[in-house]
Amino acid sequence: MPAPLSIIIPAYNAEASLPLCLGSLMPGLEAGLIREVIVVDGGSEDQTRCIATATGASVLISPEKGRAAQLKHGFAQARGDWLLFLHADTALSRDWAERAKAHIAEQPGQAAAFTLAYRSDATMAKVVARRANWRARIMGLPYGDQGLLLSRKLYGEVGGYPGTPFLEDVQIVRTIGKKRLRILSAEARTSAAKYERDGWRKRSWHNTYLVTRYLLGAKPEKLAKSYR
Repeated sequence: MPAPLSIIIPAYNAEASLPLCLGSLMPGLEAGLIREVIVVDGGSEDQTRCIATATGASVLISPEKGRAAQLKHGFAQARGDWLLFLHADTALSRDWAERAKAHIAEQPGQAAAFTLAYRSDATMAKVVARRANWRARIMGLPYGDQGLLLSRKLYGEVGGYPGTPFLEDVQIVRTIGKKRLRILSAEARTSAAKYERDGWRKRSWHNTYLVTRYLLGAKPEKLAKSYR
């Protein structure tokens, strides 16, 4: 029987972070969990595609720009019965494969995300991650930085990722619903570059403001213009 999991990674000019992301997948290969790794490039001008190819990943070129389009394109080519959508600037902790394998065996009807952590020594990194993990557990709203693990069947039931330019991660987990979503204890350790650039408090509250506006009815197309 083939390994169950297809990992789909949208990438754009990700040469600095992609090696860490791909390297963190090794426990899944060792556990016989991964069927394929698909990197969907959004038109990178750096060495992203070369790095992905060198590690043995399948590289696709998205026909449309935008993360949602890349995710949808990757899914269209994936062969696994289970899917893990993962950002190129996120690296998983070594226990991710053990946790994912148990979830696949024990919770076939549920999706899962990982516990968020930032690759930063800043004090605010832990504060912001703690808030995000609270939101994910209490409200059922993990962000894409936390990865999304779900069966092909469930992905089809919820209609997959929406074709919007922003907040595709929030939209799909809202459709899945809190009752069908678990947060695994393994960590998704994501880049803190945007927080360090803009300031932890400023970036955190800006993101919260945009998501709140979306939840109150604002269109993702309009909100995308305010996100950088």
